[in-house]
Parts: sequence; structure tokens; C-alpha cells
Amino acid sequence: MREQIEDFIGRGNNSGIPAWLDLPDPKGFRPKRKYRTIWISDIHLGTRGCNANMLVDFLRAHECETLYLVGDIVDGWRLRKGWYWPDAHNEVVRRILKMAHRGTRVIFIAGNHDEMLRDYAGLSFGGVELALEYVHTTVDGRRLLVTHGDAFDGVVLYHKWLAFLGDQAYSMLLRANIVFNAVRRRFHMPYWSLSAYMKKKVKNAVQFIGSYEEAVANEATSRGFDGVVCGHIHCAEIREFGGITYYNDGDWVESCTALAEDFTGHMSLIDWVKETGGHTIAETAAEEHAADKEATPEAVS
Repeated sequence: MREQIEDFIGRGNNSGIPAWLDLPDPKGFRPKRKYRTIWISDIHLGTRGCNANMLVDFLRAHECETLYLVGDIVDGWRLRKGWYWPDAHNEVVRRILKMAHRGTRVIFIAGNHDEMLRDYAGLSFGGVELALEYVHTTVDGRRLLVTHGDAFDGVVLYHKWLAFLGDQAYSMLLRANIVFNAVRRRFHMPYWSLSAYMKKKVKNAVQFIGSYEEAVANEATSRGFDGVVCGHIHCAEIREFGGITYYNDGDWVESCTALAEDFTGHMSLIDWVKETGGHTIAETAAEEHAADKEATPEAVS
């Protein structure tokens, strides 16, 4: 995998713009919303749980001056076991590189699932800057620490084999989520995250999330920041801890959320499932086509 990454970085630094970057958006697509900054994380490209089509629609619908990729964008843990990379995952990469080509500053902060990229911090490829963490200054002057967040998870940091076992159980839940939503699609029902629902209902998970958020906020306080942006736990949130604001941008496996800063410095979460009703553009177009076909009377010869 290291050889593949080095080859990708090398090709991304070549001069010239490949033709496959310059693909048009679909006709009739909604006008783009513009933000100063957008944060997304935990896409987990290379896994079946990744909602790549929904993310592609999100990227098509938004513009920003700076895009932060806050870790676990590619799931190296899964790709080591077996290659899974459908066209939709290529399209996510293509969209991000296209944004970089068009002037968006893209900063990639590696997480624990794509930790192999931490060896390349300080380099850039295809206009994407690699970093271990970053300090973002909002338009109104607040300093935010941007980090994936796995360093605050004691299980991941100190007992990686336990983290692996926990990851296996979580993967089983995500596989159930895939099957569950496949059935829902057959009945033309929108996406709904079974795994996110279960995580909110399990007492131990709720307690862990609360402790994790507090630990991250305490670190930001000790380092003199006004706030912190992270991902890692797949739980989008904005919370105040004393004088510190904790932001978690969520994920694109369960909740399909992002964090955004507008041009006044206001920060908000974007819940893409709520905004779209859980349908992708392709699904909506197929349903509209089927409805039009049913409504059109057959010609009588």
C-alpha cells in the first residue's frame, strides 16, 4: 500500500490538469451554496459502508475557500484485507481534486484508519496539503485546533489490539446497516442509519462519547485555543465546555454530516440526510423517470 500511496502522490504533483478532473455537474443541479470553510471526515473510502454517492452530491452542491479533510478519508485497515473501490469512490476523489484545481485550499489531516499518510505530513499532492493537525482561524478571529481525534481515544492509543476487536464488532453493525438500507431502497424509502441509532441508545456508547468530547475540549483549553474541530467517533456535535467550543463534523458512513463556517464566522452542522430526505440525485432522478413513464399513456397503434 505504501508504494501505491507514493505513486499517487507523485502523479498528483505532476504539472498539467488531467481531463478526468474537468467533468461537468449534472444539468439542473441545485445552485451551489458558498461557505468560507467546510470540514468533513470519516468517509472511509474503500469500505462498503461509505455513502460515497451522497458525499458526491454534497460536494457538487457546495463551494468553499478551504476544505478540511479531518481524517479516515481512506480506510487503510480495510484495504489491507481486500481491495474494494467502486466508481463512486473514484468520483469522491475526483470531486475533491477538482475543488483544489478550482482554487479551494484542501488540507488533509490523517486519521487512524489512514495513518500511513502521516509519514507524508508537510507534503502536498494534486493541490491537497497533508498535515498531522492544523490551526484554523475563523473570520472573527477565533483559533481552532483541527485534529482527527484518535489521540484522545485511550483504546486506540494504548491498546491497538483492543481497538481492532472493537472495530470488528462495529464493522458487523455497519454491515447490518448496509443490508437494512438496501431493503429500504427496494421499497423506495430514504437512507436511515441503524448503526447511528444504536450508538445513541447504548448507555456505554453515550458515556464514552461524553468523556471523549470532554477530553478533546480539555486538550484545546490547555493549549490556549478557543475551540477544537475533530471527527473520529462518528457523532456530529457542537458543544460548549466552559470557554471552549467543541465541534465534531460527524461522518459519511452513518450520519452524512459536515461542519461549515460562513463568511461571518458562524459555525453550523449540515445534515445532508435531512436536507435531501436521504435520497441521492441518481435515486431521485430514477424515481422521477419511473413516475413520468407511468403517467405517460402508451401510444395506440
